Amino acid sequence: MAPPAGILLSLGHGYSAQALALRLRRAGWQVIGTGRSPGRLAAVAASGAEPLAWPGSPLAPALARATHLLCSVPPGPAGDPVLAAAAGELAAARHLAWAGHLSTTGVYGDHAGGWVDEATPPAPSTPRGLARLAAEEGWRALARRAGWPLAIFRLAGIYGPGRSPFARVRDGSARRIIKPGQVFSRIHVDDIAAALAASIGRPPAGGTTAVYNLCDDDPAPPEDVLAHAAALIGLPPPPAVAWEDAAPAMSEMARSFYSESKRVRNDRVKRELGLRLAHPTYREGLAAILAAGG
Repeated sequence: MAPPAGILLSLGHGYSAQALALRLRRAGWQVIGTGRSPGRLAAVAASGAEPLAWPGSPLAPALARATHLLCSVPPGPAGDPVLAAAAGELAAARHLAWAGHLSTTGVYGDHAGGWVDEATPPAPSTPRGLARLAAEEGWRALARRAGWPLAIFRLAGIYGPGRSPFARVRDGSARRIIKPGQVFSRIHVDDIAAALAASIGRPPAGGTTAVYNLCDDDPAPPEDVLAHAAALIGLPPPPAVAWEDAAPAMSEMARSFYSESKRVRNDRVKRELGLRLAHPTYREGLAAILAAGG
């Protein structure tokens, strides 16, 4: 259920933002999506949003039109690029009815497979997690300054159409990396969109920040997800590889994911926003992707 129609300015109009935009546009919303390159701007236009080349053009005219704001631009080594480039313009847009910022459950750090929720003190253990936490604090400060209601969404591993294990299982490139005790939480992109839309309909008080974990109900070892995906398409489980053997060939980012293990709770988003997950576990999520042609 989408909230009453408005105009969303989506900074960094990527995978999750496009899922929200599709939901909103069906309810009569306008969406302005930013991109840096011609290719990204073409993708924004193809998604049905109005493309805006930014950085590279003034943001103030789009902000003046917008009723709501979503930022899914990740911070880099030098900090949050949106805050660095446009904090003044953003702070001046005091009329915004809601602002959302996409973060990550990586801000909690490693909990050796234990449970975390929004009351768990952040303790990031990777440069990526540290940068995300710093970005969250920057957006909190901006919301206080501008008087916005801000919602920060800490996302677990995102999957959905076009981002599922089926292609790797089919082409034989998938490997079940076995690291005893390793678990990940994950979230289907459609449930991200539903949570964002619910938050727009139930914003926090102006100048305050609400934090929500977005994950499903079943944290699971990654090798279980791959095995289930293979079974759904009638293939044997991908080969198992011990973590010690797989790690040297993995990217730095992939190794950083495996350096942390935790189970993430989602009670708050259900309680405060009334979210009902369409895909409460990876089993429903993978089945839906397959049914849609994935």
